[in-house]
Amino acid sequence: MATISASIASCNSSHLGLPADSQPFWYAAYTSANHEKKAAPEISRRGVESFLPLYSAVRRWSDRRVKLEMPLFPGYVFVHLALRDRLRVLLVPGVAKLVGFGGLPAALPDEQVEALRAGLAGQLHAEPHPFLTAGHRVRVKTGPLQGLEGFVVRRKNGLRLVVSLDLIQRAAAVEIDEADVEPIQ
Repeated sequence: MATISASIASCNSSHLGLPADSQPFWYAAYTSANHEKKAAPEISRRGVESFLPLYSAVRRWSDRRVKLEMPLFPGYVFVHLALRDRLRVLLVPGVAKLVGFGGLPAALPDEQVEALRAGLAGQLHAEPHPFLTAGHRVRVKTGPLQGLEGFVVRRKNGLRLVVSLDLIQRAAAVEIDEADVEPIQ
């Protein structure tokens, strides 16, 4: 346990000499079931940057069809904060904890979250996908997802790329052009 705690703390500390808890990083806040859409705006009201990736889904009932905005990663809201401010998030109704190891929250790679934000803001079509651990790994070399790595799971006129967030063991599938990716050796 001590080894994990020390390595997480050292990963979170800045090269500027700031303590690990004073530099803001992206974290995954785990929420109660179906509380993501309520928690995200409340987190923002408390002065913490939050990001809730959504996708459009059509749900059909016996009498109608409804287009809904659903969380891309059910149960999670991403928050950008310094660890010393974590109580602002943890006191939000519906937020259970910050995801981590050994009792310490673990930071997500900034590149992953920022690339996901840029892609979704650029009208990239994404949908939830089962978390994968094996397959042909590629890196996106151009476009809004530049720098992200993922797995190729289908090839048609383009590629279906599964981007996995290892920390929360969730993944999203996006359609991407074959010319925008390169294999990872």
